[in-house]
Amino acid sequence: MDVLSVDPSFEEKISAPLNAIGIEIFQINIGYRCNLECKHCHIEAGPLRSEIMSKAVLGQCLEILKAHSIPVIDITGGSPEMHPEFRWFLQECAALKRRLMVRTNAVIFLESGYETFVDLYARNRVEVVASMPHTDPKMTNRQRGEGVFLNLIESLRRLNAQGYGQEGTGLILDLVHNPSGAYLPGAQASLETSYRQALKEKYGIVFNHLFCITNMPIGRYLNYLRRTNNYEDYMVALVHAFNPAALKRVMCKTTLSVAWDGRLYDCDFNQVLGLTTNHGAPDHISAFDLGKLAKRRIVIGNHCYGCTAGAGSSCQGEVA
Repeated sequence: MDVLSVDPSFEEKISAPLNAIGIEIFQINIGYRCNLECKHCHIEAGPLRSEIMSKAVLGQCLEILKAHSIPVIDITGGSPEMHPEFRWFLQECAALKRRLMVRTNAVIFLESGYETFVDLYARNRVEVVASMPHTDPKMTNRQRGEGVFLNLIESLRRLNAQGYGQEGTGLILDLVHNPSGAYLPGAQASLETSYRQALKEKYGIVFNHLFCITNMPIGRYLNYLRRTNNYEDYMVALVHAFNPAALKRVMCKTTLSVAWDGRLYDCDFNQVLGLTTNHGAPDHISAFDLGKLAKRRIVIGNHCYGCTAGAGSSCQGEVA
């Protein structure tokens, strides 16, 4: 049963099954442990979470990537850096010469034992995707914790000093914007211009792209919506903003998500809700079948309105 009440349901809205058209992105969530407890976090990551991917499952991921030419490896968490096998796994992935992305809160680079990750990422040509909800310190701290903004600025400076975001280096630094309240993100292009100007003028920081991601009504963000009596209004806003053009390019059509325990999902959001791949497709990495998974019918729910509202939302920002 869908935990989100909305009329019409997403299934009724799209009227026909949603199917994958391939696997271009192999997204691996290696665990829920994190040094922060962000208010918008859909997986409710934090320092006390114990879920981490075993070395056996990490190895299965590598075997699949070696056997199939999936072009993008997207590593996420939690904070991936806190996984005890992450350095080894990252370098094994880098050796495959694919597009390799790591999603990080970035402030972990300032903590003892994690300072060398900036250099490790640069040596392995990793694309760094760093969460930065807002250029206003108060807005970012409200979402991610007191003092996080200035730490994030220092981490971004270290990335820039290593060549990230700098023209001609090929070292990609992308930032992620999430709204701080119960509303949808603004236009990505205009926000990127605003971020670029503010960060350059105030802090001397440069970056490559800004991704705008709609907060999904699950996890801690769902708790926030209900606690502040914004749940119904937010869901109505998502339904009213439904965009058929965004539906055509939702990320689940080309992405496969692997959870810390090896279970397979159509996206990281379905992972949180326990909605594994289904409709005849294998639901665990041990039974991986590229043919079946690349054309699988996608498992949907009312939370999918979050990815199809307005210009759409994906792990790489707007889609329409």
